[in-house]
Amino acid sequence: MYRLSASELHRRFCSGEVSAVEIIESFLAHIADIDGDVGAFLKVFDERARAKAVALDAKRASGASLGKLAGVPIAIKDNTHIKDEITSCASKFLENYVAPFDATVVRLLEEEDAIIIGKTNMDEFSMGSSCEYSALKTTHNPWNLRCVPGGSSGGSAAAVAARMCPIALGSDTGGSIRQPAALCGVAGYKPTYGRVSRYGLVAFASSFDQIGPIAHDSRDIAMVMEVLGQHCDKDSTSIPRGADDIVSGLDSADVSGMTIGVPDHLLDEASPEVRENFYASIDVLKGLGAKVVDVDLSILKYSIALYYILATAEASTNLARFDGIRYGLRSSQAKTLDEIYDLSKEEGFGFEVKRRIILGTYVLSSGFQDAYYHKAQKIRTLIIDKFNEAFKTCDIISLPTSPFPAFELDAVKDPMQMYLSDIYTIAANLAGVPAMSVPSGFAKNGLPLGIQFTGPLLEDSRVCHMSYAYQQATSHHECLPSIITEGK
Repeated sequence: MYRLSASELHRRFCSGEVSAVEIIESFLAHIADIDGDVGAFLKVFDERARAKAVALDAKRASGASLGKLAGVPIAIKDNTHIKDEITSCASKFLENYVAPFDATVVRLLEEEDAIIIGKTNMDEFSMGSSCEYSALKTTHNPWNLRCVPGGSSGGSAAAVAARMCPIALGSDTGGSIRQPAALCGVAGYKPTYGRVSRYGLVAFASSFDQIGPIAHDSRDIAMVMEVLGQHCDKDSTSIPRGADDIVSGLDSADVSGMTIGVPDHLLDEASPEVRENFYASIDVLKGLGAKVVDVDLSILKYSIALYYILATAEASTNLARFDGIRYGLRSSQAKTLDEIYDLSKEEGFGFEVKRRIILGTYVLSSGFQDAYYHKAQKIRTLIIDKFNEAFKTCDIISLPTSPFPAFELDAVKDPMQMYLSDIYTIAANLAGVPAMSVPSGFAKNGLPLGIQFTGPLLEDSRVCHMSYAYQQATSHHECLPSIITEGK
């Protein structure tokens, strides 16, 4: 059963073909079998999941109405609160921090009878593109255990790719859902900013962060987005709008007559085989009747620089709360208040987190705020304007998700090279627009590649429909890594 999609698991459970206990036992056995090699989970909720499954079976037997996600195991990235469970953000600073409340997304999932199966690994405080910056463990790409799964939601992507759960939640600040999804051969979605509540998400960069799903395919993405896309009065940035009806229109989704914008000038940053794969994917959409036009998004050449000014500035402010006083690690060596602040952060934060805090503090300092932070905010507005202009000539904008396939663990030492892995994903966060990565094939070394579809603000349904139409015309999302097909 662990090979089935979320929608199929839900159908079989609701029809009485299988019990929730059978579903969860299948997934727990599979996790026990392969996660020692993959390392996707920081904690598996065996007892919690079994108890929920027993309750669901009783609920079905009673004839009560079942939720939209009944019987579906879902993993949660470890920067999202689950009451009475640890939220570590894969950091030594919060290694023993127990969440006092549920995040809105967790509440919504459980109200629709989803089974929360565990917490997944990540780059510390979501700062990274490979999952190598976790302070707690190493996560491997299920397609090649010598390679990274991408980041920062690498644990969630690896868990779905290895079929240890059909859906996992991640968070996307600059591509942290879409990039690992592409590198692990699954679908990953960043909704319109404000479409999914951030209440209960540990903040990295508040004007960028967005919770979203990773799944086997885009139907499962649509299925969970109908649950998560709700207004939340506990999040001041939450859009006051009800859930979209996405799933019902998937099978009738028709891309013929739709216009796809391709910024060809940005493809120079991709490796030759990524470019080749991307244009082959565009040809698939042309075969479905879509029209392709060139769009000018040359301003996106500034996106990496903008992101590492604005996001680090917000990070330095958000992470100031980790002071060793109220929660988290407190240095045992500290003897004064100043030492508590200094030594707790020195011992608790990893190198990449410190680097970004220092950079963010620098660009916010009185001597440089106008030169960097304020100027970057103005260019961010220009990027939003350019997207709006581009969408006047096209329905969807498409790019590769990552400029290269997954790389080997410890292979990228230069932080600038690591940052460039997000060159095609950051723009959607800067503009707040929805974007989805779906599997588009494989590199010569057998590692997955992804294509990304970006839509206008609040056109989440359009992005899901385009992704599903592409998925139906290809079979890349059906491929399984050898760790499943051949064993460990």
